Order: sequence, then structure tokens, then C-alpha cells
Amino acid sequence: MIQLTRLNGTHLTVNCDLIRYMEASPDTVLTMIGGEKLVVLEPCEAIAEIVLHYHAQVLRMAWPARYAQKAG
Repeated sequence: MIQLTRLNGTHLTVNCDLIRYMEASPDTVLTMIGGEKLVVLEPCEAIAEIVLHYHAQVLRMAWPARYAQKAG
């Protein structure tokens, strides 16, 4: 789950695995798998980076011993 910001400044938490696609028109609009649309402040590039870091963290937590060996 990732935290994003609505246009009115309130925060919402989104399941990033349910994002179908993003578009900037000019506001960032997320279209979810179920068809729901969310308009957020963060640009598409920032959301893509947030999602990438989220998935990297999930993998690090899934295999902590493997990542500890490479770091040490």
C-alpha cells in the first residue's frame, strides 16, 4: 500500500497492485482495476518511483537473509 495526496490535501492509502494505469491530464488520474478513478497531487513519475520502492521493500522483507548476505 502506498500513501498519496488528494487535490484537497487529504491523504489516502492506495493498493498499488490495483492501479490499472496512470495519466496526467493535467492532474494525475489513477484508474483502478475496478474502474474507479482517483485524482492525486503526485505526478505519474513520482508514483511510479513510490511503487518501485514499495515493491523493493516487499522483496527485502520476503528474503531478508539473501539481502543481508549481499550487503555484508
